[in-house]
Formats: sequence, C-alpha cells, structure tokens
Amino acid sequence: MLKKETLKFIKDVAENNNREWFTENKPRYEEAKEDTLKLVAALMPELAKVDPLISSEIDPKKSLMRIYRDVRFSKNKDPYKNNFGIWFSAKSKGGNEPGYYLHIQPGKSFIAGGYWMPEAPHVKLIRQEIDYNIDEFKSIIEAKAFKANFTLGTTNALKNAPKGYDPADPNIEFLKLKSFEATMPLKDEDFFKADLVNKLISSFATIQPLVAFLRNAIEQ
Repeated sequence: MLKKETLKFIKDVAENNNREWFTENKPRYEEAKEDTLKLVAALMPELAKVDPLISSEIDPKKSLMRIYRDVRFSKNKDPYKNNFGIWFSAKSKGGNEPGYYLHIQPGKSFIAGGYWMPEAPHVKLIRQEIDYNIDEFKSIIEAKAFKANFTLGTTNALKNAPKGYDPADPNIEFLKLKSFEATMPLKDEDFFKADLVNKLISSFATIQPLVAFLRNAIEQ
C-alpha cells in the first residue's frame, strides 16, 4: 500500500508547480518517491510471474518515471509532473514497446496495458496481425474479466480505413487504431488497502494477453 502523504504530495505539486515550492518541499518528494519505489519493488517479482519476459531483478528506479518535465517543446512550462508514472516492460526504459503502466494521480489514477502510439512500422505490423488473427484479438478484448475492468482506447484512430483495407470490413474500427492500449481506473482509496499489490497484479494478468499479442505482432 501507499502512504496517504504520497498522494497528498502529488496533489500539492499540482497546486504549487514551481521550483521554489518544490525546493522547499524536496524532503517530502524524496519520501513520496521512496514510498512509491517500495510499491514498485513489491510488484516486480509478482509481475514477473504473470509475464515471464519481465525481469524480477530490474532496479525499481528504472521503472519509475522522472517527475521532472521536459518543457523545451511544450506550451505548458510547469516544471513538474502532477503524477507518478510507473512503466514495466521487457526493456524497462529501453524505449516505447508493449508493456504495463501504473499512473498515480489523485482522482485520476489508472492502470494501462498495451502499446501506446507505436511508430508507423509497428502500427503496420500490429494492424496486419489483427487482420490475420481477428478471432484471437477479439477473444482477448471480449474476455469477461477484460470487459468488466478495462476499456480499449479508441481516441487515437484514423478517420478513414487504412490503405489496403476494405472500409466495409466488419472489424475496420480495430484496423483504424493507431494506438493499442486499454485502461482501468483506480480510486485513491485503492492505494491505501493491504491488498493493493494483489489488485494490481490481478489487473496486469488480465491485460497480459493483449501485451503478448502486440509483442508477438512486432517480433515476428
């Protein structure tokens, strides 16, 4: 479980997103970071049992994303993120690929799994895999546990059928996708319960078939 102070710190960052405040509250940040790293450390060996390509020996610090924002090309010049982001994949910080994500943000926390905004060559391969193995893909996203907990993202999609695909294809909405991830919301109180690790791992297990499907699509 997480300490309530960890979520309180994240909330306070959002309300005081400037370097002066952050410097004054650096000890609070370090405590919140360590609390989050303890959660990561507890999750990793259990996630490795769910997905054998995830190493249980990866340094938890490699999965916890930096709180410092890169503002060079952003209109939003806030120097800090208002969340803790945790990313698990076979390569950890080795680049964008299929994997698992935990987003900790008061009132907006969620679990996600899949492949967020892959580059064009991978989109092409995944689209082809969905087309060739639509029954397998649909069996994953229509599984009882998946439908009860996760929502497949459809915001990032083409308006028209991709080149080479029939607009009348009954599965064209899946083939229009440019990003392939599913999300499940979390409540703040979920982080304070003793069964937090079990809940997160159970959710990651539900999303694992989608991650494996996408991974297989780009590695063939």
